[in-house]
Amino acid sequence: MSLRTPSLRLLRSSLTHPPQCLRPLAFPPLNPLFMLHRNLSSVPKPPRTPLDPVTLHRLEIQRRAYYKRRSYYAAAGVVFGMIAIYLTATSLDLEAYPPPGSSSSKPTKLDSSRRADDPMVVLGRERKVVIQKLGEEPEEIPDVVPTGTSTIPTFPRILEFFDDEKMGHPEGLRGRGEDALVEYQLVGVGLRTVSFLGIEVYVVGMYVATDDIAKLQQALISQIATGASSLVKGEKEELRRRLYDEHEGVRIWSELLKGTGCRTLVRIVPTRNTDFGHLRDAFVRVLQQRAVYDKEEYGDEVFGQGVASLKALLNRGSVPKGKELLLSRNEKGRLAVWYDDGKKGAQRLGHVDDERVSRAMWLNYLAGKHPASAPARKSIVDGVMEFVERPVGTVATQVQLQTHV
Repeated sequence: MSLRTPSLRLLRSSLTHPPQCLRPLAFPPLNPLFMLHRNLSSVPKPPRTPLDPVTLHRLEIQRRAYYKRRSYYAAAGVVFGMIAIYLTATSLDLEAYPPPGSSSSKPTKLDSSRRADDPMVVLGRERKVVIQKLGEEPEEIPDVVPTGTSTIPTFPRILEFFDDEKMGHPEGLRGRGEDALVEYQLVGVGLRTVSFLGIEVYVVGMYVATDDIAKLQQALISQIATGASSLVKGEKEELRRRLYDEHEGVRIWSELLKGTGCRTLVRIVPTRNTDFGHLRDAFVRVLQQRAVYDKEEYGDEVFGQGVASLKALLNRGSVPKGKELLLSRNEKGRLAVWYDDGKKGAQRLGHVDDERVSRAMWLNYLAGKHPASAPARKSIVDGVMEFVERPVGTVATQVQLQTHV
């Protein structure tokens, strides 16, 4: 018999067998993944290995190179942006687009007496063509040739010019009147550009005296077919090839300029404001290069004196856009320089007697590996090709008939 009382037995049973709870636990059991993450994160991380000085130096060099490239790109963008702004500002012809209501926006009549602002008015006298339609009044329009630029859009096809040494042209004809004027026909015209940007400098055109075209025809034809009066297609292409050749072109044009006695003009009209200093330096540089290229022909002291004379007579001021510089070469090869500033009228700046000076300047536009104006050289070659395909003497007759109708 047990000595424990019933109350003690009841208490013992309650302690050994805890009561079952029907409600769920207040706190759910922990997630095993959470426990795993906690255990892993509690592990201390190993200390980082410090970078050695060599690696730090390389990283610093790379960083500096990166920012240096950025500065170069930014500077190049600024430079090219300024160049683009300058080219845009200088290529626009503001005079061609006057504001509405201004006096310059009124149309100019063909019988206008403008001179200073009209690039079509030349040192010589330009020819005009009379056009009359059925039932309408006759109209005179200038006979012009497009130049390829909007600044100086056209050149006159026919000029009348006289090199008067005393008083100038056209006022000083020494009492001989208009009969002293010599008629010149445009052979070719082109644009002179500089640098890889193609900046326009001036328009240049070459004229030949109408009465001397027959001599020029005969001399050109004789280069291919001696005794012929014209050239056929194959002969024309051979002549064209020789004129474009670096050495043959110089030889042919030198013989023509020196031996035929053709009177020619080179008309230069700037497309932007410039000065005589730039033109003088360009001409002198061409003459000096010619003397180095052909010392036997141009390397003596007399030629140097001629270059000095040209340099002295071109030692002047500015040449505004649209004003005309005319270089005249007579039958003996003497070079005469004329300039019209639009204010004082035509002025004869002087002349150079040495024939080689004008010949070297003409060759700068006619021949060589790098002519001063490739478009002008091409236009001149195309012009003489039209001469040689016709019988000798017919071109001058045709020009005279067209201009005197």
